Amino acid sequence: MSSSPSRMPLIDMVKGVACITIVWHHLAFYGPMSDIAQPLAPALMAWLYDYGRMAVQVFLVLGGYLAAASLAPQGVARFDHAGNAVAKRFVRLVVPYAVALLLTVVVAALVRPWMEHSSVPGEPTLAQLLANALLLQDIVDEDALSAGVWYVAIDFQLFALSVLLWAGVRALPGVWAQRHGAVLARVLIVAGVAASLWVFNRMAGLDMWAIYFLGAYGLGMLAYWAVRAASPVGWLSAMVLLGGVALALDFRGRIVVALVTALCLVVALRSERLRAWGGFAPLVRVGQMSYSIFLVHFAVCLLVNAVVSHLWPASPVPNALGMLLAFVLSLAAGRLLYLRVERHVPTWSTALRWQAGLVGTGLLVAVTNNGF
Repeated sequence: MSSSPSRMPLIDMVKGVACITIVWHHLAFYGPMSDIAQPLAPALMAWLYDYGRMAVQVFLVLGGYLAAASLAPQGVARFDHAGNAVAKRFVRLVVPYAVALLLTVVVAALVRPWMEHSSVPGEPTLAQLLANALLLQDIVDEDALSAGVWYVAIDFQLFALSVLLWAGVRALPGVWAQRHGAVLARVLIVAGVAASLWVFNRMAGLDMWAIYFLGAYGLGMLAYWAVRAASPVGWLSAMVLLGGVALALDFRGRIVVALVTALCLVVALRSERLRAWGGFAPLVRVGQMSYSIFLVHFAVCLLVNAVVSHLWPASPVPNALGMLLAFVLSLAAGRLLYLRVERHVPTWSTALRWQAGLVGTGLLVAVTNNGF
């Protein structure tokens, strides 16, 4: 491989397409603009509403691919200390996340008095703010402060689980364990993927835990090793078997998307021409900023929804144009968050400062509203 997987334009393009799909899914899902504009393109709105969310599976597969590339490219742990690796990931995720949630809390407070709609978050409570700041909202049954933030918590869980697995294999005593650590770790990952796809992903009550999503994430890991292997046949066969059995047991569209994404990654990234391709520049840039766009777009869409639906409460065309405006502004806001926050190396003090800012702002909003 000539370059870091996280810097491959093809991967960034895939991220870009998935990110755009998620933003439009939320624009269709969270009205009222989409409700008013729906007669203009009912089939498109229905598709975005029902199926746009499946783009999350693409991010899960890519997350597993990049985790394998950074943590264990040869199948054995490349990091020094598990705690440091997990802490570093938490900080990198949480700093832009807290900034975006703070913005969402403020925007929700601004629009709440004059936009009555189910998409507007309610006044935050202390427990809700703390749970969201610590990525625990679904586990402790608190409402999310923004759309899609469950994914950030799941991404962190999956990364931490991967780190602990590789660290545990490395810590096993004995010459055999040391000599065959890579094989053992990969066997455990394949077993985890099977358990997730065949059992846990069929249990909706587990969707706040990593094990529910490990199937798609693990397929991404297998895809990475298939790309690096002298022959990908064994890995591809394992992926098809795992996914095929899962679909035979319980056909799920999301698993189809994850499996197809993983298989296409292998085919594309084993091609020298595609690996060297510079990609379509605008999509590459969106992919590079996809996390920031994903985090901040709900606040932007909420604000535009409030303004446009208030000015044109029954006009489909202005509301359709408002959806387009919200999309463009989401890209712009995501770019700003990426340049000012995400791409800088964060520290624990930065993370704690923004988490405290989120909690403090949320409490101030609640106290101010109750005061009036």
